[in-house]
Amino acid sequence: MEKKGFELEFRDLGKERLSESELDQMIGERDYKEFLNPRNEIYRQKKLKENPPSRREAIRMMAEEPNLIRRPVIIVRGRIVVGFDEEAIAKL
Repeated sequence: MEKKGFELEFRDLGKERLSESELDQMIGERDYKEFLNPRNEIYRQKKLKENPPSRREAIRMMAEEPNLIRRPVIIVRGRIVVGFDEEAIAKL
């Protein structure tokens, strides 16, 4: 992204976690399940694919455990890409 002229702002979610309100705002009207990281151990242990939490519970869980957030999260002018979706990133 930097090579293409984008100015990036990085946030270490382990040190500076997203609050529930930040997550809620970022997710907006999107499907909150897209933001859950299926590779995370908690996701697998709790079988969140088969038994997805409510939106409120998912946001609470992601705020408490940032590794549950699928990354990277790229936000450009209100458009969001979650995960390594090369095609969607290229469209940004």
